[in-house]
Amino acid sequence: MDLNVTFPVSGITTWVFLPPIVAFAVSFFASMGGVSGAFLLLPFQISFLHFVSPSVSATNFVYNVVAIPSGVYRYVREGRMVWPLAGVVIVGTLPGVLLGYYVRVLYLPDPKAFKLFVGFVLLYVGARLLREVFGAQKKGGVLTNFAPGEKVRRGLYSWRSIKYEFCGERYSFRIPQMLVLAFIVGIVGGIYGIGGGSIISPFCVSFFGLPVYTVAGAALLGTFLTSIAGVLFYSINPAQSGVSTLPDWPLGILFGLGGLLGMYCGARFQRHVPQRYIKAMLALMLIFLAVFYALDFFNSGSGT
Repeated sequence: MDLNVTFPVSGITTWVFLPPIVAFAVSFFASMGGVSGAFLLLPFQISFLHFVSPSVSATNFVYNVVAIPSGVYRYVREGRMVWPLAGVVIVGTLPGVLLGYYVRVLYLPDPKAFKLFVGFVLLYVGARLLREVFGAQKKGGVLTNFAPGEKVRRGLYSWRSIKYEFCGERYSFRIPQMLVLAFIVGIVGGIYGIGGGSIISPFCVSFFGLPVYTVAGAALLGTFLTSIAGVLFYSINPAQSGVSTLPDWPLGILFGLGGLLGMYCGARFQRHVPQRYIKAMLALMLIFLAVFYALDFFNSGSGT
């Protein structure tokens, strides 16, 4: 029996089980750090599946919409969802995602230029993750797992700042600063097709000193809601003549089904894994991919 399938929008033909298997592996590890894994699936689609049109970003949003709810559910169930943080992330990233859509369609439709952009994003996120790992180790930050039953305790909420407790420690961040950060990463997330949460998570840990065990759920929830908006933007907004922006729904759903299981398992096992191992692994992978795209950009004359 032939298990290969051709997808309508992307035009690629591949083994039907390949997308969910890849998505499961990526999302299992990525979701532990509050990352959906979409930023890793994008290079896989571009380089391995040769899906290079702007539709690949829209397809990534479909993956997020299908996959993320299981991880969010797990973090909520374990009492590790910081709802005010999730709200700030959503309010800040949503307009950024819309702006990012227009940048992607109007200024980055060419695969060669998009690959270079992808390389810069991957390199920056990877460098931030590495700095977080080694910096936190040096300072003795929150890197170990925690006891079962530990939950986020409500603190003080105001229009200026948010404070909460976790594992007996108090954490806080200023809302205006977080909104600015969320807007910036929303723009990048809209261009890249990841929703912004994949970038804001390491920033929350590095710049605001928040533990990843409480950031992950909020980052994923923000990515989920902004990804819904991203799917709508790419589906109904006009694009340049001859440029495809519609998501490849069957492909995105297959990725999403693998991610659905992977994110639940990743969120379930997160508290058993020291975050430095997950962050270091993702950082090295990102830097490798960033170098790959940079070399591809400068060595390729066709941009394909």
